[in-house]
Amino acid sequence: MNIEDALQSLGVREDTLSGEEKRRLDEDGFLLLSNMLSDAQVRAFANRLDELLEAEGDRAGVEVHQEEGTARLANLVDKDPMFETCFTHPRLLAAMAHVLGTELKLNSLNSRAALPNSGLQGLHSDWGSPVAPGDYYICNSGWLLDDFTAENGATRIVPGSHRSEKRPQDVLEDAVAAQPDEIQVCAPAGSVLVFNSHLWHGGALNNTTAPRRVIHSAFCRRDQVPQTNQREYLGADTRDRLSDAAKCVLDIL
Repeated sequence: MNIEDALQSLGVREDTLSGEEKRRLDEDGFLLLSNMLSDAQVRAFANRLDELLEAEGDRAGVEVHQEEGTARLANLVDKDPMFETCFTHPRLLAAMAHVLGTELKLNSLNSRAALPNSGLQGLHSDWGSPVAPGDYYICNSGWLLDDFTAENGATRIVPGSHRSEKRPQDVLEDAVAAQPDEIQVCAPAGSVLVFNSHLWHGGALNNTTAPRRVIHSAFCRRDQVPQTNQREYLGADTRDRLSDAAKCVLDIL
């Protein structure tokens, strides 16, 4: 099975995204997809992440990245079947294919919880060098497990900055400081924020007493080295239960 057949099998069609949704991805660099998870799924995902964090302890997130002031987990593909929707949902895949083209694969599936009084990041893009508009290598999504608000540090972005041919970490004197054109993407739990990873973005400060939880499902071009190489990390039980289409998205078929 090739990747185009896999996307078709998973329900991706030319009209899976509207013309306006595609325009937003092209021009603004991000798209908010509503009601992607039910309330029951949000609770189940959050509870499972809590269980995994407790089980993994100080090793949580070590496969990819650990960050002070956050609770991170990595390689969620291999940690519960419920997370499969985060890399097989047709609306998500249609958005990723629009940004990257159909020759894509999963880059990583991780979670990040910004803890109280923490979570502030400098504006950044997720690629090692500037790119020309349209020549994109990576695209990310955030599956919101809590309402994202100004108070708990909803993700801040600079719309259209993915077309600037500049990285904020290269040109800003203070990437942590608020920028004139930035906005915060506030949305209810169960929503998914898709954003071109070349877009200037960063987590804001969580000023509440509860964590702000999100699962990040990122994709890259198929010819790139993924952040999490599923050929190395995927267990036999997970491999056996996945469909051929899902395996193709993971580039393990």
